[in-house]
Amino acid sequence: MIRHIRPALVSMGLFTVLLGLGYPLAVTGVGQAAFPFRAGGSLLRDDQGRVIGSALIGQGFAEPKYLHPRPSAAGDGYDASASSGSNMGPLNADLAGRVKTRADALRAEAPGQPIPADAVTASGSGLDPDISPAYARLQAARIAKARGLNVNQVQTVIENETEKPLLGFIGQARVNVLAVNRALDKL
Repeated sequence: MIRHIRPALVSMGLFTVLLGLGYPLAVTGVGQAAFPFRAGGSLLRDDQGRVIGSALIGQGFAEPKYLHPRPSAAGDGYDASASSGSNMGPLNADLAGRVKTRADALRAEAPGQPIPADAVTASGSGLDPDISPAYARLQAARIAKARGLNVNQVQTVIENETEKPLLGFIGQARVNVLAVNRALDKL
């Protein structure tokens, strides 16, 4: 019996070391070498080198001079430890009330403008760092007024920071909120 068990135990030990340690370390090493920015969390730093956020995780911006992100269902807003959707279905009265409240606020801010869906609904994780170009343009007048800028200056920043679909057709155009706000602060 030991003659049959020994090869099984040796194989299990070998594959545990190979696939449980060797492979993950190799993939991590290749990722760090080939894509250091992404492998390190896509951290963005200020001029003094302090981390101010990640290009991959949304943050709350509430001041009128900043581009506002999508609403967040994560905890008290952009709390990564409570990342999740609201799990409310389209017929849920609470969700309908939230959407109506958000839409009414945007209608007061930008009367007569169409309101994009991402302006009034939270993302699945509640931590989405990107918004649609339409939602970003909707906010341009408010930002320009708060910063004392021309609306065209704000729209130019938004257009410069708009990421196109991969290969021109995979995904949708998107605007990274943190990148736009950093560019606005540099004006």
